Amino acid sequence: MSSYPARFYKVIEYIEDNLPDELDIETLCQLANLSRYHFHRQCSAFFGLPVMSLVKLLKLKRAAFQLAYREHKIIDIALSNGYASHEGFSRAFRKHFGLNPAEFRKSPDWTLWQSQYDPLLKLRKKLMQDRSDFNVEIVDFPEIPVAVAEHRGDPGQLGKTIAKFIQWRKENKLPPTKSRTFNLVYDDPQTTPPQDYRFDLCCAITSPITDNAHGIGNSVIPAGKCAVIRHIGSDDAISEVVNYLYTQWLSDSDYEIRDYPLFFERVSFFPEVQESEMITDVYLPLR
Repeated sequence: MSSYPARFYKVIEYIEDNLPDELDIETLCQLANLSRYHFHRQCSAFFGLPVMSLVKLLKLKRAAFQLAYREHKIIDIALSNGYASHEGFSRAFRKHFGLNPAEFRKSPDWTLWQSQYDPLLKLRKKLMQDRSDFNVEIVDFPEIPVAVAEHRGDPGQLGKTIAKFIQWRKENKLPPTKSRTFNLVYDDPQTTPPQDYRFDLCCAITSPITDNAHGIGNSVIPAGKCAVIRHIGSDDAISEVVNYLYTQWLSDSDYEIRDYPLFFERVSFFPEVQESEMITDVYLPLR
């Protein structure tokens, strides 16, 4: 990575690692090796938004995931994301999501958020594009029986399938600490019409599951050879890992793709860990 992007990579990494805390602008300036005056201008140019707007987006994303997929009290979510009061948190949340925290928890709607989040998505992809140090390993993946929740249709509605799957796992005492978690990635959401999008949520099981009200079924991830990259960081940049496997790595290797979709194993989860600490193993099935 060139020295100029590396400066800002350090800044965003520090922000993510210290997100719940009061961030010191002087520390950020030192990381970027810039004066306060130049720091704000160059951060805005590089990030695509002011640095404190970036901080607010990261905090609100974490809070939204906690509201949608976890059962923490709203005041605890506010405090853990650096807000001094329920009222201040609610005002900020409504501004970005169009709903107050309680309304969002009842029926999560990410539509308004997506348009405001776009600068951060572009930033993370740009930072990942500067990388050239992907470590690819070839492994023999074992057969794993899984319970599967199939998502079919608009990827913007994936959150509802995730919430349903989380609830089923809770009812069946299969948390991620006891049961490995996988995603089967059939389609690229950037190139697939929303109505045709397919994505499966899976967890490892030791015996077949029975019929249930959540529509969770039985499946198997087959044994076979795979190329795998361990991705540490936000899902916002995981498409760059996938693109690298499908293009540069595959063209430079002697392998061919097996007739099974790309899949992820979720090793550590956001929002339990910061986005910068998420661990996802990306598997490309080979023959």
